[in-house]
Amino acid sequence: MEAKKELRLLFWIVAFFVAVFFTPLQSARFVTAVGATLDLVQWYAREHVVLCLLPAFFIAGVIAVLVSQGAVLKYLGANAKRWLSYTVASVSGGILAVCSCTILPLFTCIYKRGAGLGPAVAFLYSGPAISVLSIILTARILGFAMGLARVVGAVLFSVVIGLAMDFIFRKEEKAKQEQLMNIGDMPQKRPMWQTAFHFFTLVLILVFANWGAPASADSGVWQSVFAHKWHVVGLLSLMLCWSLVVILKIKALWVLFGAMVTAASAMLADGISPGGKMVPVVAMVVAVACLSVILLFDKNDADNREWLLSSWGFAKQIMPLLAFGVATAGFLLGSTHDATSIAGIVPNEWIQRAVGGNSLLSNFLASFAGAFMYFATLTEVPIIQGLLASGMGDGPALALLLAGPSLSLPSMLVINQVMGLRKTAVYVALVIVMATLSGWIFGALS
Repeated sequence: MEAKKELRLLFWIVAFFVAVFFTPLQSARFVTAVGATLDLVQWYAREHVVLCLLPAFFIAGVIAVLVSQGAVLKYLGANAKRWLSYTVASVSGGILAVCSCTILPLFTCIYKRGAGLGPAVAFLYSGPAISVLSIILTARILGFAMGLARVVGAVLFSVVIGLAMDFIFRKEEKAKQEQLMNIGDMPQKRPMWQTAFHFFTLVLILVFANWGAPASADSGVWQSVFAHKWHVVGLLSLMLCWSLVVILKIKALWVLFGAMVTAASAMLADGISPGGKMVPVVAMVVAVACLSVILLFDKNDADNREWLLSSWGFAKQIMPLLAFGVATAGFLLGSTHDATSIAGIVPNEWIQRAVGGNSLLSNFLASFAGAFMYFATLTEVPIIQGLLASGMGDGPALALLLAGPSLSLPSMLVINQVMGLRKTAVYVALVIVMATLSGWIFGALS
């Protein structure tokens, strides 16, 4: 045993030395790929972790602690009626304007709480794929046909992939169903409407804090909401304060002090950051810190402290894998966000040449590349618009739309830890195959 430990240590020392020794620092492509890695990781940290993942962790904590297991089993469990469980999974996933990484804490929680594999996977796919905002943006920028094909394909995908996963792993699901048959709904500390109010307040904060910018020519409701989204988030934050005091029975003075500190941090950030760009990030960080301290030291209800600890549990399980996955995706495939586009070690020209036309191969390559790339919320549309202008076919564009937002290398690493390698591999394969066939059919009909 001691010899194996020493050999393992020797292996990693030699591997590190060889990697450093042969690092091609003089290669322009390698240096660019390193720059893309750092750019994507920095952008992810600034724009995505604070406003997306932190609220998602707290929402997952609410499900784990405040929502009873019986309620999860009633609507998403293996014993629930299929039409009900898949409808709930698709609709609840579709209202979240989140990316493939932000959905992970919520998926992890409902799956571990007893949701059936099929409904849980349907929720996992539908969250990033059936976002109402992304569907509208697709139709406006890429055309009505592409938008319609995306929404039809995404809805069908969430159900079909969920049913396929449930069928393929039916023996394991049957055993899980038998284990959970005797679990009933435990008596609730509070009325269901109070838990629902607290939960959906957090969900709406997540949705409006990440409300994407509209198209340049748009002057409708989307533009109005975007212009006032931080006022909406402020109002929702006051509702959350009310919920903390009235529903969770936290001391009002603590909550008031936390709200005042958050407001002061926002005003301070507005005065020192160029154009006030850092105000939302600073305010969210301070708000999360205040909420964490309040929950940690609350003595009125043990569930409040457990909510924080559960949220932290999801964060420490998921964040390291996401960080590694984002860095790897940036190095291999580059950094593409906003108006920034930096090539990775895999040349962009290779991808553009590979996805022209409408062959099965081009659709497969588009699906495969999309499955490993990282797309933040709503960024897939301008990226695909640029690829179409570079010669990408309509079929591969749809294939990329159906595979890309719902999967990424970072999300695969987390899904593997939650479901295991076999289930993750089957899920990824189903997404890629269905996206390939859907793109090929759409390209033939276009």
